[in-house]
Amino acid sequence: MGGGEDGGSFDFRRLLFDGAIAGAAAGVVVETALYPIDTVKTRLQAAKGISKIEWKGLYAGLAGNIAGVLPASAIFVGVYEPTKRKLLEIFPEYLSAVAHLTAGAIGGAASSLIRVPTEVVKQRMQLSEFKSAPDAVRLILRKEGIKGLYAGYGSFLLRDLPFDAIQFCIYEQLRIGYKLAAKRDLKDAENAIIGAFAGVFTGAVTTPLDVLKTRLMVQGQANQYNGIISCAKTILREEGAGAFLKGIEPRVLWIGIGGSIFFLVLEKTKLILAEKNNHKEAKHRL
Repeated sequence: MGGGEDGGSFDFRRLLFDGAIAGAAAGVVVETALYPIDTVKTRLQAAKGISKIEWKGLYAGLAGNIAGVLPASAIFVGVYEPTKRKLLEIFPEYLSAVAHLTAGAIGGAASSLIRVPTEVVKQRMQLSEFKSAPDAVRLILRKEGIKGLYAGYGSFLLRDLPFDAIQFCIYEQLRIGYKLAAKRDLKDAENAIIGAFAGVFTGAVTTPLDVLKTRLMVQGQANQYNGIISCAKTILREEGAGAFLKGIEPRVLWIGIGGSIFFLVLEKTKLILAEKNNHKEAKHRL
């Protein structure tokens, strides 16, 4: 793990750049493939009581969301990879999980500045409030100000920082254990299975936080909830504890499949970029 490598600053830049490309590729592939499941999940969570779910327009807001997901995923992995490398050099090997947890949270915090407005616009388009992403941004800014684009920011961090930290930590730790047991590098299918497991577990345990985030993000000017605590108390009082697990089935399905695709594409892209870099360096040495 870690260890001082020659050209540390070059390595850092390369890790950041390669991570950004791999993250962007993985994020866009997952978002496009699984967007309809996410739309169903949002509509289930936003519905109060027992309401019928609208099955039309399951791809509503995809283009605008991709425009946000691409840079957000690039920032996340671009920050995560070099941070993880640095922390693994600092922490002893038996604390590698702490390094992965911390790097996941830092990557999530860095990308949240783009992820939150993207999520707000996406979810409100999924509920058919706006016709296009530019329209949504313009109208939200006009009626609600910049605060409207960052609605539910606290609950987003409350859900996503633990989510990112736990998912990446489980994924990395399982890969380390599997590699030690198998005494070889992992195959694509193995990366995908480990990614799916990490996604399913993390998706399930963070569903209540996701419900809170959805309610806060889609309330708009209604301001039914004053914050995370107020939102949790209102849901508990009006709808009961079961409401905190609304949308768990599509969420777990979406994040499980998403985890397998994301980590498969991520590892494959990182491998291709590493081979390309090694080839360049070999040519340079000749």
